[in-house]
Amino acid sequence: MIGRITSSTMTQQSLRTLQTNLVERERLQNQAASQRAFRSPSEDPAAAATTLGVHGDQSRVAQYARNLSDGLAWVTTIDTALGASTDLLNRARDLTSQGANAGALSPTARESIAQELETISAELLAQANTTVLGRSVFAGTSDAASAFEPGTFAFNGSPGDGVTRRISDNETVRVDYDGAQAFGAGADSAFALLRDIAAELRGGANVGARLGDIDARLTDVVAARGAAGARQSQIERASAQNLSVSVDLEARRTEVENVDSLEVLVRLQSAELVFQSALKVTATSLQTNLLEFLR
Repeated sequence: MIGRITSSTMTQQSLRTLQTNLVERERLQNQAASQRAFRSPSEDPAAAATTLGVHGDQSRVAQYARNLSDGLAWVTTIDTALGASTDLLNRARDLTSQGANAGALSPTARESIAQELETISAELLAQANTTVLGRSVFAGTSDAASAFEPGTFAFNGSPGDGVTRRISDNETVRVDYDGAQAFGAGADSAFALLRDIAAELRGGANVGARLGDIDARLTDVVAARGAAGARQSQIERASAQNLSVSVDLEARRTEVENVDSLEVLVRLQSAELVFQSALKVTATSLQTNLLEFLR
């Protein structure tokens, strides 16, 4: 049985067609304006799920980037402090070597060397108490204001309990250094050693035997700087890898979320043409007169 096609049927079908074309045109307009492939997950559930996964990976990589930046600040500060400490101990060694020539030095010269050694001891202590954002880089996880106490040179840190940063899914790195291992502590510290040498110089003693003690402290500081340098290299490699991963993730996100501007504009022009054509066809096909209506 062939149904009768009424004017109402034609009108409803025409409106549905126009509405479909209008929705498609609006979707393309939104893509052109936002440069996004979809506005809500319902428009493309598969792409939305992929996008959520990529955003999660990007958040994790961004956190690692912050950890790497913070860790690099720690190890760089340690390297700078240990480098300065090495220079100070080398200068102290030169002064002690000069002071070992007891017979060739006047009391004034010995006093001058002693005063410089005390100054170096204070400068060395300042390097050992170096901080990053208020936290000592040589005191481990301790919240003490300084790694070493002035005067007594007691160590305030937490031996063996280091500050770590996670720099990847399966990798962490220690970013501090045990100050007692690098400088010693209390009466056995490098600071106390230089102070004692100064006192011995003032007392007229031969300080030549103290050169070996300074060399031992130099060895510890140089070893500490080597360890800090190895951690710095590890962080820099991880930072380069993290940046590469970040770039790859952004490329994946762009591929899923963003649209090709030129392609969208061409499709939008095509949709506009289709819509305008549909309007003209509808206007022509729905023109009826009274006789056609009564027929």
